[in-house]
Amino acid sequence: MSPRHIPRALRWCFALLVACLPLHAALAEDTALDADTVNAAAHDSGDAALLRAQVLLDRAHFSPGEIDARGGTNTTRALAAFQRHRGLTPSGALDAETWQALTADAPAALVTHTIGADELAGPMRPLPEDMMEKSKLDALGFESALEALGERFHAAPALLQRLNPGVEFAAGQRILVPNVADAAPLATPDRVVVSKSDSVVRLVDAEGAVFAQFPASTGSDRDPLPIGDWTIDGVAIDPTFHYNPELFWDADPAHAKAVLPPGPNNPVGTVWIDLSKPHYGIHGTPEPQNIGKTQSHGCIRMTNWSARRVAEVVRPGMTAVLEE
Repeated sequence: MSPRHIPRALRWCFALLVACLPLHAALAEDTALDADTVNAAAHDSGDAALLRAQVLLDRAHFSPGEIDARGGTNTTRALAAFQRHRGLTPSGALDAETWQALTADAPAALVTHTIGADELAGPMRPLPEDMMEKSKLDALGFESALEALGERFHAAPALLQRLNPGVEFAAGQRILVPNVADAAPLATPDRVVVSKSDSVVRLVDAEGAVFAQFPASTGSDRDPLPIGDWTIDGVAIDPTFHYNPELFWDADPAHAKAVLPPGPNNPVGTVWIDLSKPHYGIHGTPEPQNIGKTQSHGCIRMTNWSARRVAEVVRPGMTAVLEE
């Protein structure tokens, strides 16, 4: 339908909505989130409640992906999985019953942290986009202190800035961060299940119960997820990436085979979980904000921190079920 076929009243309402969007975004961005407000938030208290819920979901191993106090499909799926785990109606909504289950005896969602010099060990530098140029470097580390801290605390850099307005993220600085550092360890699963339709990786016990879930990007129309039962062949931490342009439909024709150095901005992040299907694996990413929202080249892509959690509990020979 073209704009001229939309009734005038609807066109006026749409124009008003569009005009208000920047204002709404600005107001949301300026809303302060402090420790007292977030740690005491009730389930219906807006961004503070959503932030508290995201942190507690992460600690419970039902990850919302990058913690951002904004929500979205990753958070909705995490809530639904947590609800199933607790025997609640899996609505994906942050209702009072779910809030009670999530927050009962829970620790503070936000805590203070003093930035250590070791956390900002470099080199931190802008990285080239081109694969050939990346292969010439000795490491693919973080580009900034804010990126490094975001990964350490599973948080969007913009959230850390919102929690710490005007702060320079430098060694010795005390900052407010999501309390994700001391979550309980995961149990060893019976199998790993990757769901294409839900864009998640699940850890499943011998009785078939899901006890952990993480958002994932799971292939594309050009590079579909290889549906079936495979096995985990091994785990590599801080892997190099063997780039073969022949395996990528969108590769630069001028590119040649190359080995890219390790680091959080390596194309497979800081973890590679090798599958028995050649060239396929479960791995990390240099772009945590896109997980569960964009497509991949057929592999199963997770945030680096989620991939590390899974890597700690899987074993060679374990089944990985890739399903629709």
